[in-house]
Amino acid sequence: MVNSRQPLYRMKADFFKTLGHPARIRVLELLSEREHTVSEMLPEVGIEPANLSQQLSILRRAGLVTATREGLSVSYALTSPRVADLLKVAREILGGVVAGQAELLEGPPEPAGVVGGSTR
Repeated sequence: MVNSRQPLYRMKADFFKTLGHPARIRVLELLSEREHTVSEMLPEVGIEPANLSQQLSILRRAGLVTATREGLSVSYALTSPRVADLLKVAREILGGVVAGQAELLEGPPEPAGVVGGSTR
């Protein structure tokens, strides 16, 4: 729920708290591809049906997903393609962070002419 009287930074913090669960991120990734039913998501998310329903409810209350009933089945979809864009940007940021950490682990580059700690 959005309270327009809150400062924007608090609203952003609440938004990112909503994204702060691995199952919710996985659901949003799946829905970035196409609409899914709960039965389609269960094996992909890897949690119990009741827990998945709870996570979907949180995402619905936050306005990130919609649900459409078709007979006995309920299909879920993203409310906006911008959610998929956000996940893509997060992936790019994390890719850069991981690459930077890998560089730190490798250490500084060896000076030219030095092989295995000795000069030629």
